[in-house]
Amino acid sequence: MEVQNVSGENENVKQKENDSCEEQTDAAAREDVSSAGSKAESGSKAAEETTARYNRLKLFDKVIQKSLNRFIEHASFKVFASMFLPLYKNNVKRMEEIHKLFTDVLQKSIQDDIIQLMQEGKFESKFNELDKLENEAKDNPDPAWRPSGVPEQDFCSFLMPYYQKQKAYMKLELKRIRAENAALAERVQAGRKSIAQTEQRISTAVDEWKATVTEFETLASSLCPAHVFDE
Repeated sequence: MEVQNVSGENENVKQKENDSCEEQTDAAAREDVSSAGSKAESGSKAAEETTARYNRLKLFDKVIQKSLNRFIEHASFKVFASMFLPLYKNNVKRMEEIHKLFTDVLQKSIQDDIIQLMQEGKFESKFNELDKLENEAKDNPDPAWRPSGVPEQDFCSFLMPYYQKQKAYMKLELKRIRAENAALAERVQAGRKSIAQTEQRISTAVDEWKATVTEFETLASSLCPAHVFDE
C-alpha cells in the first residue's frame, strides 16, 4: 500500500510538472505573439510616420483645409444673425440663405487665394526639394552644419567652400581656354605654312614661266633672224 501511495504521489508530481511546463510554454508563446504584434504595430506606425513625413504637400493641404474649416465655423449663423438682428427677426429663412451664400463665397475666395499663393510660391517644388534634401542627408554620414556662435567664422565657413569651388572651376576653364588657344595657334601656324608653300609654288611657277618665255624668244630669234624681217 505504501508503495502504491508513493508511486501515486510521484505520478501526481510528474503530472503537475508537465502541467506547469505546458503553462510556461503557452505563456511564452503568448508573449512571442504579443511581442510580434507590437513589433508589427510599431513597424506600421514607423512606416506611416515616414509616409506622412514624405507627403509634405498632402499634410500642408490637410492643415490648410482644417484651419479653413475652423475659420468658417467661427462665422456661425448665430454670430452672423447677431450682426443683422433686425433682418433676422424679420425673415429667418432668408437670413439663413444669405448666411449660407456668404460662407460659400468666403470659403471659395479663401481657397482661391491659397491656391494662387501656392502657385506663386512654388510650394510643390519646394516640398519636393525638402524631400530630396532629407533623402540625401540620410546617406551622408557627416553631421549637419550648425552655427558656431561666431558670425565671422560661420560666414567664412560658408563662403570658403564656395570660393574653392569657383577657384577649381576657373582653373579648369583656364586650362580649357589655353588648350583651345594652343590648338588655334597650331592651326594658324599650319595655315601660314600652307600659304608660304603656296607662295613658293607660285613664285617657282612664275620663274619657270619666265625662263620658258626667254628660251622661246631665244629659239625664235635663232630660227628667224631679225634681218630677214628687215628685208
